[in-house]
Amino acid sequence: MESFDDGTKVKQQAPGRRTSVVVTLLFVALSAAMFALAPQAQESDAPTAGLPDSADSTTVARLQETLPSSDVAPAIVVVSRPGASLEAGDRAAVGDLADVLGRFTVGGGELKPVFSDDGDVALLAVPLTASKGSDRVADIRAAVADGLPQDLSAQVTGGPAFTADLEDVFAGADVRLLVSTALVVAILLLVTYRSPWLWLVPLVVVAVGDRVAALAVATATQVFDYSVDGSTTGITSVLVFGAGTNYALLLIARYREELRRHADRFAAMRAAWRQAAPAILASSGTVTLALLTLSFADTPSNRALGWSAAIGIVVAVLFGLVALPAAMVLFGRGLFWPFVPRLGQDDPTRTGLWSRVGASVVRRPASFAAGSLALLILLGAGAAGLQVGLTQNERFRETPESVIGQEALAKAFPAGFAEPTVVLVEPADADAVSVRVKGVEGVSSIAAGPASDDWAELDVVLDSDRGSDRAAATIDRLRAELGDAALVGGPDAQDLDAAAAASHDRLLIIPAVLLIVLAILLVLLRSIVAAAVLVLTVVATYLTAMGAGWFVFTHWFDFPALDLPVPLFAFIFLVALGVDYNIFLATRAREESAHQPIAGAMTTALAVTGGVITSAGVVLAAVFAVLGVLPLVTLTQIGVIVGIGVLLDTLVVRSVLVPALATLIGERFWWPRHPGRAEEDAPVSRS
Repeated sequence: MESFDDGTKVKQQAPGRRTSVVVTLLFVALSAAMFALAPQAQESDAPTAGLPDSADSTTVARLQETLPSSDVAPAIVVVSRPGASLEAGDRAAVGDLADVLGRFTVGGGELKPVFSDDGDVALLAVPLTASKGSDRVADIRAAVADGLPQDLSAQVTGGPAFTADLEDVFAGADVRLLVSTALVVAILLLVTYRSPWLWLVPLVVVAVGDRVAALAVATATQVFDYSVDGSTTGITSVLVFGAGTNYALLLIARYREELRRHADRFAAMRAAWRQAAPAILASSGTVTLALLTLSFADTPSNRALGWSAAIGIVVAVLFGLVALPAAMVLFGRGLFWPFVPRLGQDDPTRTGLWSRVGASVVRRPASFAAGSLALLILLGAGAAGLQVGLTQNERFRETPESVIGQEALAKAFPAGFAEPTVVLVEPADADAVSVRVKGVEGVSSIAAGPASDDWAELDVVLDSDRGSDRAAATIDRLRAELGDAALVGGPDAQDLDAAAAASHDRLLIIPAVLLIVLAILLVLLRSIVAAAVLVLTVVATYLTAMGAGWFVFTHWFDFPALDLPVPLFAFIFLVALGVDYNIFLATRAREESAHQPIAGAMTTALAVTGGVITSAGVVLAAVFAVLGVLPLVTLTQIGVIVGIGVLLDTLVVRSVLVPALATLIGERFWWPRHPGRAEEDAPVSRS
């Protein structure tokens, strides 16, 4: 029996079924932890990680693996004297170091130093086994530190060093991300509910869901044969925490509202579930389908993120609609202490802050619409001069030793010396192709590389820095000159192919996501006008967030450009997640419009959803900001843009712009099927 202050006692439904649901899900989670397969890992710095399978540079990288010495990758030791040229004694020290490092080489061959023309820099190329070279980098660095005078500067760079540095950068990153995300969510839930224990229930449910999602993704990589890296798993975890907490906030808010109407907490949860589930399912369905559009991307890493993140959202909504309701009703009304909702108690949200905001907006809709649009345009103006495309060296938040060494090489030797362009030809055509390559503008030198019976490699040094417009133009000229006679790959060609793939993905996927969002809104709201308005507002939010984010990156972070995946990922997350709040608002407004005009419906909807949606938006923005604990510029950029966009969507678009536009449009906002008329036209039941 459950007792109330007035002495009323209501017979409760047996909680056994609710307990069994919680126990069953915990058993599933523990079973998944025991039997899930390990994730199929992808190296984030792999040359083809961001390239389509069909790109020439991908084909070149794959064919290079068939050439002799394909399993050999050099670690390059760069030695210099800060602010001066190398002296005779320094050159002798470099020679001695070459003898020391000889023991690390494949086959123990002799190393010969190479000095720059101005004598400022020396390099030693230490050939290592490509598959295990990164494991020797730490030993090589220790030997370099011990084998050189202290007044000389030395860095170890090259492919194995890049891999080793990336592994060090991501070491423990998953734990940092998980702890930081959970801590942010816990603090915000505690502030939202102002209860010493209520916040624990959604946090535990979402945290368990996150671990189940991680295990489900790991299993999927093995079953469906795709690879993930640290950034993919990090974004998936953030989505599970952010979306899962949003769904929890909406359901708990509706449950608290129904507890004021029902004496039985189980009946209250059933009513809350019936009211909240359609919006939550529509929201999660929008996000899931939007993420699955990445299946059509050219880039394997984009496809991997789409599949993994979609799995995460499905798990989040499963735990939000099954585990959370069962967990909530286990503890009774006391879970909300000290603000326990009582039967017959007035709903404070209907006369609170958001009620006053809604009333102000609908009284002067034109002024608020104009003001909010002006703010969005002003912030969006920051996109002027926006650049897209980072080189490998620019993708780290903190510059590792391998990048410092690469930059030192680029200054001392010809621009493309450290990262030559690779041309693959049939061996019989190698000499003729070499002559044609030498005549291409932008080529500094050419040297023969390894060859097999089928392919010969030509290493082409360009006279321009990697990632420069001139380097890209030289690659275009090489491909135009050689046509079908050769394949052009290497770092600059990979950058060019990655940019083309990113452009293709944006042109294909962005319209597809908009169509999916529009279709779901049409089905949910049964209104063409409302669906169109909501889609346009989330697009405006995205454009504004891109502008505001670019302003932040150029003035505070000094980033030279956005990384290639950022515009597409930010669009998917902002449009798919941002429309959530408009779905929560619009579905409640449609429910209220059955009984009152559009202005009153929007006021009531904003009053009762304003607090929970604002809390959800702040949580989601903060969770995405946590991506900044990871060391890659890409993740920082996604976190900042999505965080800004979610706050704008929560505090400006959903709170001011949508109610103002709906009020200006009037009852035509629900065209062609007004909810009030739908209720009037419904058949009357006869008993």
